[in-house]
Amino acid sequence: MKAYDGMYIDGAWRPAAGPDVIEVVDPADEQVIATVPAGTVEDVDAAVRAARAALPVWAATPPAERAARLTALRDQLHARRDEIAATVTAELGAPEQLARTVHAGVPVAVAGSYAELAATYSFEERIGNSTVFHEPVGVVGAITPWNYPLHQIVAKAAPALAAGCAIVVKPAENTPLVARILAECVHEAGVPAGVFNLVTGLGPVAGQALAEHPDVDLLSFTGSTAVGRRIGAIAAGMVKRVALELGGKSANVILPGADLARAVNVGVANVMSNSGQTCSAWTRMLVHRDRYDEAVELAAAAAAKYGDRIGPLVSARQRDRVRGYIEKGVAEGARLVAGGPEAPRPQGWYVSPTVLADVTPDMTVAQEEIFGPVLCVLRYEDEEDALRIANGTVYGLAGAVWAGDESEAVAFARRMDTGQVDINGGRFNPLAPFGGYKQSGVGRELGVHGLTEYLQTKSLQF
Repeated sequence: MKAYDGMYIDGAWRPAAGPDVIEVVDPADEQVIATVPAGTVEDVDAAVRAARAALPVWAATPPAERAARLTALRDQLHARRDEIAATVTAELGAPEQLARTVHAGVPVAVAGSYAELAATYSFEERIGNSTVFHEPVGVVGAITPWNYPLHQIVAKAAPALAAGCAIVVKPAENTPLVARILAECVHEAGVPAGVFNLVTGLGPVAGQALAEHPDVDLLSFTGSTAVGRRIGAIAAGMVKRVALELGGKSANVILPGADLARAVNVGVANVMSNSGQTCSAWTRMLVHRDRYDEAVELAAAAAAKYGDRIGPLVSARQRDRVRGYIEKGVAEGARLVAGGPEAPRPQGWYVSPTVLADVTPDMTVAQEEIFGPVLCVLRYEDEEDALRIANGTVYGLAGAVWAGDESEAVAFARRMDTGQVDINGGRFNPLAPFGGYKQSGVGRELGVHGLTEYLQTKSLQF
């Protein structure tokens, strides 16, 4: 076990203000692998003050130079991708291949995309007799989750740095180790002191202190809708901006005429990826009644193949929560066709890949975010019924539509109340805006739309 010390504040690792530490546990064997400092209100205040002091110079730095620092950061992340992947495997439990390709690979692409945007975005434009300037919003407070511990930070820090903002990051207490690697990469990339700051700590202490700090101009939060509401309330009371990427209960709609086998197999893979700990996972599979039984059989067979291929959940609490949802689904009338709540292994916080059939739209498992490897299969009568079910939750983050005719799938997707829809298995695009409708959040991440979240406008009339 390694005991890490210090917070990354004002360009250096500084001792924490208090003596408390957080234990980091490997969810695969339940052993403590490290400790990190539990940040205090004083640590957060020091980080915000450092960001505020660094902001004027960084905001005035030419975009080309900011782009150069982001390019250097991309290169640092790429050079350390093996270490990053191993760290994510240790603290999150992600399988090695997933850790390398997604957890370590996607942040490299995102950092690179913002290096290009910083160099090419028009921070000044002429509109009639006005010149409009797009200026950094100021000091950003970023509170990030554990399910994609590096990507979720980079998706906030990279656009913030590209925009000319300074940032204070509070990573999830379950997965703080990869965030420390990021801070080292930022340092090696030559980002000026105070522009990027990292405070590890608990949400109710460090997270709340960051949210309530009067010198934070924008709060960017990714996590549960319940916590997002609290963040939004704090921000509203202080009239500060927020960017919230929250929960999801995304629908995977398989229309008549689609390639059923492919749609089901890809849909199951989507749900099982990252052990189901993905806010945008297509956790509700909607199938026409005429092919419902066939789809259920295909889904059960596909899920069975993931028994020894997915990692554990991040914590015992999360494991127990997911098991509770499975039990509740069965109690409410769902039919268990794969997996179940029983522990599949004697050690580690594992949940079996699970498929629930005969799920109806009013069931708890069809309405609430489970955040585990659990797929619900629902039947629909016709296209209007499918749309009603797809739009029938408080969420609207992502989704998928499959059809034999692509134009039919697009027409259906345009009617879905959700922020991002994949058509017939469309690939992930790191430049496309990501974010939700309804209670799935406010604002967008990634690409140019993610950059504008960190900008404010000023117009001068001549």
